[in-house]
Amino acid sequence: MQQRNGIWYVLKKHKALYLLMLPGILYYIIFKYVPMYGVVIAFQDYSIGRGILGSKFVGFKHFIEFFYVNPDSWKLIRNTVMLNVYDLLFHFPAPIILAILFHELKNKMFKRIAQSISYMPHFLSTVVIAGILVTFLSPQTGIINFLLVKVFGMEPILFLGLPEWFRAIYVSSEIWQKIGWGTILYLAAIAGIDPTLYEAAKMDGANRYHQMRHITFIGMVPVMIILFVLTLGHFMETGFQKILLLYNSMNYETSDVINTFVYRRGILDADFSFATAVGLFQSVIGLILVIGANRIARKHSETSLW
Repeated sequence: MQQRNGIWYVLKKHKALYLLMLPGILYYIIFKYVPMYGVVIAFQDYSIGRGILGSKFVGFKHFIEFFYVNPDSWKLIRNTVMLNVYDLLFHFPAPIILAILFHELKNKMFKRIAQSISYMPHFLSTVVIAGILVTFLSPQTGIINFLLVKVFGMEPILFLGLPEWFRAIYVSSEIWQKIGWGTILYLAAIAGIDPTLYEAAKMDGANRYHQMRHITFIGMVPVMIILFVLTLGHFMETGFQKILLLYNSMNYETSDVINTFVYRRGILDADFSFATAVGLFQSVIGLILVIGANRIARKHSETSLW
């Protein structure tokens, strides 16, 4: 007789669920785990002709070259960190605030319309978003400069040609594009809050602000912690496609990040080993941040990834 706690019994009993999981499992095995084997070329002078097994092992040569020989390495790290710090400060809280505002709306029709409008930018491709930004920010025909000149009497500003404007443009466009879609998980967390808590708070004399602060916001905290930990895993990465479409020689000082550098060295210059070493550095930093943030979250709250 088959044991009820045996692996084959469990697989047979829940085979439909495991079949649903299979495509996702295969995706991660094929596209996430199998490519990890290629990380070894970060420690080689990789040659396509010789392959991974035939390429010369050089240890930490490419890491040393990036940190001590490459003149732009610290600028790339600084730009990447600054963009992600601004993203955490302004983009991460934006969906939280919007989700609370949606929850506080009493007119259901207006609430549905506002939510639908906020979701729309998420479905636009990055190329379209970049095209909209370039058009709107154009010094000759852009609507932003038109308003600055006609309404405020200012001189046109070459927004994408000035390094000091790039971070503000990038982060604000990220907020506009993703804020609506980001509210979905927070609204789901709010929907899971026990309604009797609000009723008890009203009986105790709590107004809508106090209910929002002490019930709605607190109910969202577990989701906030999980998403924050996951976000830190991509801290050394940035929206590569959007930056690639918006950066140019005039704003390189603040727009050139590690991902764009890896693209130029790895794809355009075919320096695969060096590009892999830099990419591995990004991944290791992300892993350290996730483990550290998760440990802190587990220590100071009941919510963590593991």
